[in-house]
Amino acid sequence: MDTVVRRPVAFVAAIVLFVEAVGIVLINGILATVVKNQTMSLAGMDPAVMSNGTWAMGGVFGLYLLLCGLLLLLAGIRDRAPGRFARIVLIVCAVVHAVLGALTVGLVGWTAFASMMVVLGLIVLTLVAYGTRPDGSADEPAGGSGAGAPAPV
Repeated sequence: MDTVVRRPVAFVAAIVLFVEAVGIVLINGILATVVKNQTMSLAGMDPAVMSNGTWAMGGVFGLYLLLCGLLLLLAGIRDRAPGRFARIVLIVCAVVHAVLGALTVGLVGWTAFASMMVVLGLIVLTLVAYGTRPDGSADEPAGGSGAGAPAPV
């Protein structure tokens, strides 16, 4: 895929994940506040524990989405494929979006499903765009064949 397409896709995917991270933290914050203010309990569990757990879950998931967005942003800026660790993190993020998308159909509706699938598509498109070539070599920036490496024939 050409640099003209893959860099903007990586940037858009990064921005979408940044916005999603903020949204997840806000939603979990609202849920934690409601649980705490209503003194709701589940099977006798302390409402403060449930509220703190919801805040922690939102914070951790928000940080994870920020990490994924940062990895996509770096891939777009450098115009290079993410490294092994980054690819694993992004693949896990794509799988999480696929599973959450499947769950949202019944719980929230088709609009939420469509938005989850758009994010999934952006992540997968970025991973595929910065994938490997048919000869097995890693994709390189448009500027050259790398430092000291012979040019492909």
